[in-house]
Amino acid sequence: MKLDFSPEEIAFREEVRAFIADNFPERLHALDTNAEPESREDFLAWHKILGAKGWSVPAWPVKYGGTGWSPTQKYIWLEENARAGTTPLLPFSVAMVGPVIYTFGAEAQKQRFLPGIRSGEVWWCQGYSEPGAGSDLASLKSKAVRDGDHYVVNGQKTWITLAQFADWGFFLVRTDPNARKPQEGISFLLIDMKSPGVTVRPIKLIDGGFEVNDIFLDNVRVPAENLVGVENEGWTCAKFLLAHERAGIADVARSKKSVDRLRALASVQPGDNGAPLIQDGDFERKICELEIDLMALEYTELRVLAAEQAGRGPGPESSLLKIKGTEIQQRLTELTLEAASQYAAPDVLSSSAPPTNERSIGPEATPGSARSYFNTRKTSIYGGSNEIQRNIIAKVVLGL
Repeated sequence: MKLDFSPEEIAFREEVRAFIADNFPERLHALDTNAEPESREDFLAWHKILGAKGWSVPAWPVKYGGTGWSPTQKYIWLEENARAGTTPLLPFSVAMVGPVIYTFGAEAQKQRFLPGIRSGEVWWCQGYSEPGAGSDLASLKSKAVRDGDHYVVNGQKTWITLAQFADWGFFLVRTDPNARKPQEGISFLLIDMKSPGVTVRPIKLIDGGFEVNDIFLDNVRVPAENLVGVENEGWTCAKFLLAHERAGIADVARSKKSVDRLRALASVQPGDNGAPLIQDGDFERKICELEIDLMALEYTELRVLAAEQAGRGPGPESSLLKIKGTEIQQRLTELTLEAASQYAAPDVLSSSAPPTNERSIGPEATPGSARSYFNTRKTSIYGGSNEIQRNIIAKVVLGL
């Protein structure tokens, strides 16, 4: 694999770097290390700027608004955003439902929904998991019954990230309860979150925040034109979407940035003998092992980018990315918490209150380290648990 950037690629990197420096909102820089955005406006601010520039959906085909960038340009784009600490674009629209709509949706659906996704004007949430259907998603119970030109939807979805801000949601529902296999008889519906009968209830997390929610669907009437693909064949859309979700979960570029922060923190935090923690041989070994794993994951991510450029969607590589990417993220937060030491305590002690963006005591990178540690425990579960991903690899790659 050729690793050196060409003069054109170096020029592209400088263009991206300059654009971010000139356009990323100053008020969002404070959120880089301290916390996530708390308002809908802050979450979407960078997305809207990129939408106006035409850079919000670089992975999409050009005919639907993609940039036509090469895999290397996409790699540079991710690296520069991580380096600058920009707010990540929410994946539910650009990386999940958008590709489903332009791949399986009717032309009218593409015309109606894709522009709002590109621009960042419309917020989407993902209605997959249920109280009894998480990693075993095919066992979902939420049902949709056809009634003329509508579906009547009833059921409950849970652990729905940031649904409190959502304008629309994409939901898996059972339209044929008598299907031969559980994966059959499932459909993919787009639901207006303002519809009568939709109730969003927040779930309080261990850090005191309300990032996830329950969604209750009580006789919600959904126009039949909001069915994506073919009725009872929504599992095809679901698998396609999950492959894109898993590929994006790895987030190698931002993990590399987090390693840099970890090294900087360990350089000023004292170890057991009073010297900087980075001089502790055991701690340095942990960081080096992490960096080696991250480098290997980066090459896998580059292969996936190259496959996308050649017109092939994410395959079993997405499961590899998901497993290793989330394991690395968890190890990163563990080591950062270890390095933060006593300065992480205020985060733990104040966990009964919602997170704030106020600067805590201690060196840079210590604010939010405890919250990040606890929150990152979930990454090996969402998007299909890592155990499920290992089963996929065993079946598809190893033929077991």
